[in-house]
Amino acid sequence: MLVSLSQAVGDYLQNVFVMRLNPWVLLGYGGQALFGMRFVIQWIASERVGRSVFPAAFWFFSIGGGVLLLVYALYIRDPVFIIGQALGLFVYLRNLYFVYRERRAKLAT
Repeated sequence: MLVSLSQAVGDYLQNVFVMRLNPWVLLGYGGQALFGMRFVIQWIASERVGRSVFPAAFWFFSIGGGVLLLVYALYIRDPVFIIGQALGLFVYLRNLYFVYRERRAKLAT
């Protein structure tokens, strides 16, 4: 039983991560990597100042990862994934706008 389960899991992982590997999946991996890096950026920035902050780089990584993941979602034709990424991109762009609006206001004073 355990050997059978182990074989089934191994077969599943082989199918998902090896047999289905193609340039589109690599694009999706790249998007996911960019998207994940935003948390590393946010963590480092917060540790430096001792409080929670979201630097502009967080939003740039969000946008980069979001765009690549949206392209991938469009390719695989997943409506849930498409809606999630498209709406997320709007939020990331809006937050980046707020960051730069605040910086301009500080420079003007």
